[in-house]
Amino acid sequence: MFDVLLDAILDSLKTLPFLFGAFLLMEAAEKHYGKHMDAILKKSKWGGPLAGSLLGCIPQCGFSVIASNLYAGGLITLGTLLAVYLSTSDEAIILLLADSSRGSDILKLMLTKVIIGILAGYVTDLIFFKQRQGRNMEQICSDCHCEEENGILKPALHHTIHLFSWLLVLTLILNVVMELTGAEQLSAWLLGNTVFQPVLAALIGLIPNCAASVILTQLYLSGAISFASVVAGLCTGAGAGLLVLFKMNKDKRENLKILSLLYVIGVLAGIILELFA
Repeated sequence: MFDVLLDAILDSLKTLPFLFGAFLLMEAAEKHYGKHMDAILKKSKWGGPLAGSLLGCIPQCGFSVIASNLYAGGLITLGTLLAVYLSTSDEAIILLLADSSRGSDILKLMLTKVIIGILAGYVTDLIFFKQRQGRNMEQICSDCHCEEENGILKPALHHTIHLFSWLLVLTLILNVVMELTGAEQLSAWLLGNTVFQPVLAALIGLIPNCAASVILTQLYLSGAISFASVVAGLCTGAGAGLLVLFKMNKDKRENLKILSLLYVIGVLAGIILELFA
């Protein structure tokens, strides 16, 4: 058991410098270009789902939060909001980048989620589009309060420590489970590589915390879940964006419908990939 603990600590420590560097770059990009992305979304109109999906795939703290605020303010469509949610997968990209052997997975994952976001966004707008009444908008970041900081060093350090803590704990738990059961048994518990596995993965993805994407990515890297399942889970993983949506948008029934729609799209995307990929 000591070896399992030591392996978890060493594996996690190897990612620490990279995590900090990645978050430092993300904070710098958000600080200098965040307002431009905000403006692009607001002016996109029918190009919203395309812009939302492309911008959402960029690893950047709080972009789903920005989209939630814009939607609550009536400035973007439902399709654009979902496109951002579906393409966002910040922690997953960072964890994959930390593993030099999984470089091809990053491009594959981002491209798949961008395509899902674009298609789902436009189909949603064609079916559900209607003019929403705007209201005063307050841009917040309830997850990390990044907007309260003037520089980028402290927010980057905050995110690094937060993600590293989750990574260490989850790596330890996963290593213990793998040691006691093995990868094949763990995969069987998660319904194996079947069309039903994305259903469970998408449910995990709805957890409004970075832990969800860390769990899913670690399970994928360990071979416990398939690519289709990690896509399903990361598609529903909008993180703090969902919390902000429920806080800023007064129509709670609409929020529940959006949550349900996000889950259904994630599950369908995963099942289709499982069957045909």
